[in-house]
Amino acid sequence: MALPLHGVRVLELTDGFGDTAGRFLADLGAEVVRIELPGGSASRSAQPVRSGVSVPFALRNANKLGVTLDLDGDEGQERLRDLARRSDILLEAFPPGFLAAREIGAEHLCRINPQLVAVSITGFGQDGPYRDWTATEQVLYALSGVLSRSGEPGEQPLLPPHGLIDETVGVHTAWSALLAYFDRLHTGRGQTVDISAFEVVVHGFDPGFGVQGSAAAGRSEDFPRGRPDAANFYPVYRCADGQVRICLLARRQWRGMFEWLGEPEEFADPKYDTIPARFAASDRLNPLIEKLFSTYTRDELVAEGAARGIPIGGLNTVAEVLRTEHFDASGTFVDAEIASGLAARVPSGYAKINGERAGFRTCAPELGEHNRVLFSSVADDAPVRIPAPLREPGARPFEGLRVLDMGVVVFGAELGRQFADYGADVIKIENSNFPDGLRQSKRGAALAASVAWGHRNRRSFGLNLRSPEGIRIFKRLAAEADIVLANFKPGTLASMRLSYDELAAVNPRIIVSESSAFGSVGPWNKRLGYGPLVRAACGVSALWRYSDTADGLCDGSTVYPDHIAGQVTATTILAALIDRLRTGRGAAIEVAQADAAIVQLGNQLVAEHLEPGSIGAPGNADSYSAPSGVYACAGDDEWCVVTVRDDADWARLCGVLGRSDLVDDSRFATAELRIGHRAEVDEVLAEWMLRHAPTEAMETLQAAGIPAGAMVRLPELLTNPQLVARGAYTELEHELLPTPLPTAKQVAHFATLPDWPLRQAPLAGEQTREIAEEILALSTAEIDSLVRDGVLQPPADDRALSPVSSTA
Repeated sequence: MALPLHGVRVLELTDGFGDTAGRFLADLGAEVVRIELPGGSASRSAQPVRSGVSVPFALRNANKLGVTLDLDGDEGQERLRDLARRSDILLEAFPPGFLAAREIGAEHLCRINPQLVAVSITGFGQDGPYRDWTATEQVLYALSGVLSRSGEPGEQPLLPPHGLIDETVGVHTAWSALLAYFDRLHTGRGQTVDISAFEVVVHGFDPGFGVQGSAAAGRSEDFPRGRPDAANFYPVYRCADGQVRICLLARRQWRGMFEWLGEPEEFADPKYDTIPARFAASDRLNPLIEKLFSTYTRDELVAEGAARGIPIGGLNTVAEVLRTEHFDASGTFVDAEIASGLAARVPSGYAKINGERAGFRTCAPELGEHNRVLFSSVADDAPVRIPAPLREPGARPFEGLRVLDMGVVVFGAELGRQFADYGADVIKIENSNFPDGLRQSKRGAALAASVAWGHRNRRSFGLNLRSPEGIRIFKRLAAEADIVLANFKPGTLASMRLSYDELAAVNPRIIVSESSAFGSVGPWNKRLGYGPLVRAACGVSALWRYSDTADGLCDGSTVYPDHIAGQVTATTILAALIDRLRTGRGAAIEVAQADAAIVQLGNQLVAEHLEPGSIGAPGNADSYSAPSGVYACAGDDEWCVVTVRDDADWARLCGVLGRSDLVDDSRFATAELRIGHRAEVDEVLAEWMLRHAPTEAMETLQAAGIPAGAMVRLPELLTNPQLVARGAYTELEHELLPTPLPTAKQVAHFATLPDWPLRQAPLAGEQTREIAEEILALSTAEIDSLVRDGVLQPPADDRALSPVSSTA
């Protein structure tokens, strides 16, 4: 398979955040050279470890080459400079100032190679009051507002599963690196890129001020204390062989459930057609559904639900995911050697390109494995040149590209926005008879906030694709377009005669991206694709609870994996755009949301495969360190996350607590011993935390080098000192909204790319006439006729739809 980034060279100096970015770029075909210090990366021993092999290191460094360099010595520094001269992209994750002090920082290497894209990935960015703080996944969950929405009412907040943050940061880093590289191909100039993992999680994992979909109920500021009562957003019921989750969102879905229940009179009132009414009556409704489901198996319930139009999905543990028939058939996993002599079942990769998986090919390199090969390369071994039309630096990289966007709901909004924000002409194709679900979640307002966030910078074209003339018009648009986006049920585009093959016959340069819940191959390919059902099927929900025996799942107020799956898809499309510059050909791209979630749970899945029964829901306790977890602080429902990673952290913590006597205590001398005495070390820390406000505790511990993060609620993000210093938020206005919305100003900080524009989201069909005239060259009379026939669908006040026009 010819991968799209073939010939692109990436240098990677990471050890933690950023590793997964290099892996994603390598999956897409880039030559990624991992550079380690002579002693090797700390991540080579990252837990979980199986048969002496770090599972995270093995997964995050597959498909890479590996060399060692002593960056404190002249020879090592010069070798890095030489590699930088011959490379396209640098990924580095050292603490701010570390490389610059050795005159090999991003700015230094960009002077040596002005075409280099140098990306720095740190916990909090290159500046701001948190610049030198330590970030872990747990800390970022707390500070980003994610933790405050996770857990059951009245209980302590619950940390989501491990691994999701690292992968999210990696995907956004890969996107940002390719975006700057795509710009370089058109301008001839590289640039520096500053990525803060904190900002990535705030804006890109499950944003509090971003597209929300049906989980918006969990975003309200009406719960300043305690967790949202989210269990009944997407309720879970016990059945004959486990648990299932249902998503009753649309009226027709509830009506199917009502009929299945035998049409109980107490729920016959039409008010129960609405989600809030059913939610309010959950104490009476849930027992009825649970009784009905109790005699069915999971598979029987899923099948019966499909027949009745009711979205139902089984809850799978990580062990069950590994032996699920669908994931075998879809190619989600591959059996491969992940280290010398150690084979495992591993997630194969995020995306398919032209029907082939872009994923796992070779195991992670041994320390210094490719020193001789790479350091003996000739000095003029220049990167492959990819031709591109030239323009001046400072423009948006996608200016001149046209995107036909049929995407819907959160995933569709997030994917199309990536191209709209960076300059593409994104035309949202809308049918007034089948409106985007985001447009239906207005909650009494004139416009849903999610539409304002997710559809900004687009144009809207009202078109009935259920008519032959509508299909003909779409193909005319596609003939001049660059990208088509869709996230319908697999087979939908083909049934409309708009498959990649048919569109490529019209325009060989077209890139068509199709996404769905479970992909186009396998027995689940036609299942309804709501995020809560994807999370349940992929093991995320089973890990997102207080314990393996807890019935309650705590992922009800999140829309994961919609945002990150959209970002994965955008990155894959961008790789295809880069390849198209070289080949002139487009591509067919497919991303299943389930595959995105499974890649991000790779550590747990592979560890479970290698040691069955070893992985379960950890709650708030880090299985590999103690003390660790979520600690109550002074005040009402105030919490702070702390993680003691190693013996050095423990010694520092003892100093902060004024308990130097515990450093040499035989019960706590090693990480293994502290884990064995978890209750005792937790008690020591918990007593100190209760005497301090969370921000005070966090600042004191971070000053000592100990990872800590106060639990932040969504409104507090807007005044967070680090986010304010970094300019993380601005305001988004819309004439149909009473007040401006806080919105992300940027995620990555680019040296030369401009900030996003903030053109307001269009009304459905608002630019229909404009696009028909400008692109299709239709006359006013032709447009009027198509409007009256219902093929073109401008807003309701269009002149062709007015009584005078209709009788003329």
